[in-house]
Amino acid sequence: MIETIGEELLARDGDGKLRVRIATVFPAGEAIVTLPGIHATQRIAYVDRLNDQRVKWGLEPLNEETQEDLWCTAVDLIVDDDAILIRPDPSQMDLAFAADELLQQLYSKKQIKFLYVLNPQVRQAIKQRGECWRINPLPRSPAEMSRMISASRIGIGGREIYYYNAVTGTRLLTCGEFCALGKMDDAELRNHLIEIRDYCVQTNRMRNPEIGFFMADAPAILSTLAAQDFAAMDGAKLRSVYDTLCHLFRTSVRTEFQTDDVEDPHWRSAMYAALIGQSEKSISEEVLLGLSAEFFMQVEWVPGGRLEDGELILDPVFEEEDIETCCVLGRSVCDMRARSLIFNFIREYGDLEHVNLGRVAPSLSHRHAYEGHRGVYLAEIQKRGASTPMLRIIRMQKRGVWELLDQGCDLLDAITESEEYTEQILDRRLACRQLGMNLPPHVTTRKLCERYTGTNAAYQGRSVWSTYFERDYIHGLATDKVPAGRFADDAFALAFARVLGRSAAPNLIVGRCDKAGQVIFDSGDELLIDGPGGLPVDIVVTDHTGTFMDYRRPLADLAAAYAQSTTRRSAHLSDDRAFGEVFLQAFAERFMQLQQDYQKRKRAFRTLFTHQNRGEASRFMEGWECTLDRLAAADCGELVERIRGGLG
Repeated sequence: MIETIGEELLARDGDGKLRVRIATVFPAGEAIVTLPGIHATQRIAYVDRLNDQRVKWGLEPLNEETQEDLWCTAVDLIVDDDAILIRPDPSQMDLAFAADELLQQLYSKKQIKFLYVLNPQVRQAIKQRGECWRINPLPRSPAEMSRMISASRIGIGGREIYYYNAVTGTRLLTCGEFCALGKMDDAELRNHLIEIRDYCVQTNRMRNPEIGFFMADAPAILSTLAAQDFAAMDGAKLRSVYDTLCHLFRTSVRTEFQTDDVEDPHWRSAMYAALIGQSEKSISEEVLLGLSAEFFMQVEWVPGGRLEDGELILDPVFEEEDIETCCVLGRSVCDMRARSLIFNFIREYGDLEHVNLGRVAPSLSHRHAYEGHRGVYLAEIQKRGASTPMLRIIRMQKRGVWELLDQGCDLLDAITESEEYTEQILDRRLACRQLGMNLPPHVTTRKLCERYTGTNAAYQGRSVWSTYFERDYIHGLATDKVPAGRFADDAFALAFARVLGRSAAPNLIVGRCDKAGQVIFDSGDELLIDGPGGLPVDIVVTDHTGTFMDYRRPLADLAAAYAQSTTRRSAHLSDDRAFGEVFLQAFAERFMQLQQDYQKRKRAFRTLFTHQNRGEASRFMEGWECTLDRLAAADCGELVERIRGGLG
């Protein structure tokens, strides 16, 4: 029987606010302490309770050594509006997981998250359990940052006047909150000043201060506080000393930090950085898996699984959610497609330790969205005995059986059309490679089975097979997300211009555009590959969506749009003219090389798809032949001049 000493962990008052903000769990004693105070006082309260019980039973109180041992078996909890956050000791992860299992007897696993994942021991232990989804996520927008700041308000023995850093355990006192204490009566003001004086010189078990002064010159305030005996002061003296402290606080912080204003971006950003720790911004997929910076806070981890003694153990949270709410089209914690993907990985790779799956946010590419399901997943697959995990990018086919059923097709037609569309995608991939586009070298087509719950009533509950494409993760940075500061280095800028110009040539040839006829290039799908010296050596196009969309307009009409890759970076270049000329030279060299390759092997190009005998293939053949005719007729010099004309 789990004992709660104090309020119930998620208890709320009449206004819906949490009554408990910090708690301490003792897994061995099956107890949770939620009494007001700090984690240290909760540990003391638990031991005091045990000693009281021992006295009642006629036993001696615990000696000092045993008490300290008990304190070391406790785990810190922070209660947030959306989660119970476990702050583990990196050297005792088994203790943190024991606390986790105890909490799961009372609360849903979906509510329990982990902090402190910057520590390699913590991070690795969570990854090995296939539970990256349980890492407490950071806010992704100003509105979410504001909510996080508001939710961090916490008290010790009085009002909630502090902002709590859940990772370090420090409570931040702002100038605005301190100066607002003057509205209290003498008794309440005295208690808060004593609390601030006593706790600002104490450190928690992580050796961080219990109370810190936000953006202030702390030593001046600390020395003045330490000299005061607030308990012995009369009301007039108390107010006089308090006014002196307010003056000290105000003069030690800049004007913009003297008042709390979560709507002010300067104050909000500074408080956000203070609450997470400046380095805590690194709690991203880049740190967890070595991904590119563009993935920062763009992966939503979902429940996965781990293997023990060769047996797959799916995360128990799958059992908590009904299959209807787990549906991929919903926003539940589980993702049934992710579960099916895990099954496929087990079938293919066999001897695995764990699999972590995450949904990638759609904002990584700036190109226009297409209809259909564009789900993208990131998989981290750890093979037993391997030193590093495998990383895979999974992209669902946008027009599959599910989507076609939603459009009113019958099941047979939906299956046939979906298969033909898959072949068309692979044909376009082959055609792009034939015309010089640098695509990921290895892409695999696979399927997963799911129960249809779409809009076509005739097929509700039927099993359908959805196609997806799996490729290796490519370590690089999208060209449109290269930090502007890097272009201040002329060597980098010119090397970038060279690889970008080379990549532009095949992109133009294959007529890569959106449905509105706008050129797609340098917009999120092109990954910049750096060499050993940090200079760009290549560009890989990770998604060939939009290729052969426009194969009728002359290339000269499309060429001018490619000037944007230079003009939008002009402000960051020391010599934008040189950048443009290098881009044009590389473009011309690559274009003429591809044009000559076609002239030399014309028959091989022309007959590449003639063996196909499908409706989709015949439609693609028209585009392929027009593309080749247009390539043969193009004047490279004219294309270069059209781009140069757009440079201004």
